[in-house]
Amino acid sequence: QVQLVESGGGLVQAGGSLRLSCAASGSTSSTYYMGWFRQAPGKEQEFVGRIKWSGGSTSYADSVKGRFTISKDNAKKTVYLQMSSLKPEDTAVYYCTAKGILGTEYPYWGQGTQVTVSS
Repeated sequence: QVQLVESGGGLVQAGGSLRLSCAASGSTSSTYYMGWFRQAPGKEQEFVGRIKWSGGSTSYADSVKGRFTISKDNAKKTVYLQMSSLKPEDTAVYYCTAKGILGTEYPYWGQGTQVTVSS
């Protein structure tokens, strides 16, 4: 089992920046990808991006590419989501996730952290 705890959400004005953190604990040795998803009220869950735990390669949804950056600190077992040039449409609950090398589903999820971008 992997436990994930997000922090860093809050209220920010459009155009501003915010950094989310996700601390992982438990059986993290099998972690291959850590990802971020978000869900806005009344909308479906949306993939934001992910980072490969070994090596650090990243991929992003088109909606956040160029504005959001995912990084990691292996020693701290922590992943970060740096969000810049925030837009009101980025308002959502952001979830940190983790998965192993097999399959496409992310079995491990954090509790989520609210990000609200005011216009």
